[in-house]
Amino acid sequence: MTVEFDYQETARRVLDIEKAAIDGLYQYLDHTFTLACQLIFDCPGKIIVTGMGKSGHIAHKIAATLASTGTPAFFMHPGEASHGDLGMIGKQDVVLALSNSGESSEIISLLPVLKRRAIPLICLTGNINSTMAREANVHLCTRVEQEACPLGLAPTASTTAALVMGDALAVSLLEARGFTANDFALSHPGGALGKRLLLRVSDLMHKEHLVPKVGLSTLIIDALLEIGRSGLGFTAVVDDQQKLAGVYTDGDLRRTLDQKIDVHTTTIDQVMSAKCTTVHANMLAAEAVQLMEEKKISGLLVLDDEQHPIGAFNMHDLLLAGVI
Repeated sequence: MTVEFDYQETARRVLDIEKAAIDGLYQYLDHTFTLACQLIFDCPGKIIVTGMGKSGHIAHKIAATLASTGTPAFFMHPGEASHGDLGMIGKQDVVLALSNSGESSEIISLLPVLKRRAIPLICLTGNINSTMAREANVHLCTRVEQEACPLGLAPTASTTAALVMGDALAVSLLEARGFTANDFALSHPGGALGKRLLLRVSDLMHKEHLVPKVGLSTLIIDALLEIGRSGLGFTAVVDDQQKLAGVYTDGDLRRTLDQKIDVHTTTIDQVMSAKCTTVHANMLAAEAVQLMEEKKISGLLVLDDEQHPIGAFNMHDLLLAGVI
């Protein structure tokens, strides 16, 4: 016989306990938090974040968050540190150590060396009377009333509190440094955000002989061949100085055929669109996407300061580049 269990009720209890753990952190946001932030802000080197077990997993995440938000940081395994990895730490660095009990033997064994080398130490623990709390230059308390685990064994609420305190440090430092979205993108060039913030029109546009263009006296039929050659769905129309005079698109072709205009005898200047939307090569690709969506167009010409077409692209190019 299957015994029904109320999973949702347990989940609600877990969320309530962990929410209470986060709410409890407010009382520890005092001058010590400011000291920790200032110590990290003034650090001329890197922040080495360390922790054992579940605290180590949280330390990994905190190090990654710091590194991606303007504070150079990396994770160091405390067990490996005693076997050579302490060499990662330089005299200009700061160590941020995590342990809920504050009595992690792997971290405590490192303290004499850190003291001897005068490496500043920030400890994040749930016990203000612990060895790590006493030995730290700055101690951040993350004490929780109870774990969400009913046995009180598996780190749950305590790791949540440590993670949130780490986020509070990282975001406080981000704002203090004046860190911007562009700065963030520089550390995420391969991600979607990086592409949206860093990729410019010049990085994806078709250039030189790949830019479709015809002269004002070109027959429509020949302009269609140029559109087909480029595969972009449009062509620039240029004057004798190679400056943009207009554009002819697939949409213009449909209107031409509806009006029963002879494409073999009519020149492109009679049917082109003289007013057209263009962009500069330095425009962000994401801005170009927004412009194309607003104008309900599928392609754009890129002009230089003298109004010469120097590039062209369409939505397919943006899709291939990962901008949309």
